[in-house]
Amino acid sequence: MKTTPVTRRSLLLAGVALALPAAAAPAVQGEIWKSPSCGCCKDWIAHMQAAGFALTVHETGNTAIRGRLKMPAPLGSCHTALIGGYAIEGHVPAREVQRLLKERPQAVGLAVPGMPIGSPGMDGPEYGGQRDPYDVLLVQADGRTRVFASYR
Repeated sequence: MKTTPVTRRSLLLAGVALALPAAAAPAVQGEIWKSPSCGCCKDWIAHMQAAGFALTVHETGNTAIRGRLKMPAPLGSCHTALIGGYAIEGHVPAREVQRLLKERPQAVGLAVPGMPIGSPGMDGPEYGGQRDPYDVLLVQADGRTRVFASYR
């Protein structure tokens, strides 16, 4: 077995390599439409950013985009996002969006109808630790849904 002698140069190069930060994965880009005055939407955006998503915010409301993205109105919430070609309606946890993007099912997207307390963006100190059970729904092209994840 041939060995390579440790030189001062190899030690310096190894030290430099260890000191450099690892290349971060690029952020997943997306867009969100919300009301300019909605605080829980801002909290959901912060949740998504902390998980590595980069969202462009449109402060124009979300009713029109919800229709354009074919998200059924009865599944509506206070904000609608478009991430990776999928509609994301309401307070969907980042880990479910990440799972959706990994699995890539044939679907319109995900929805958490309404604004359940304890969901991302609806979990601030003003809610006193309260948590309502809720489901994340996978919305199919025909408008039918199935439970993608449950939070109890």
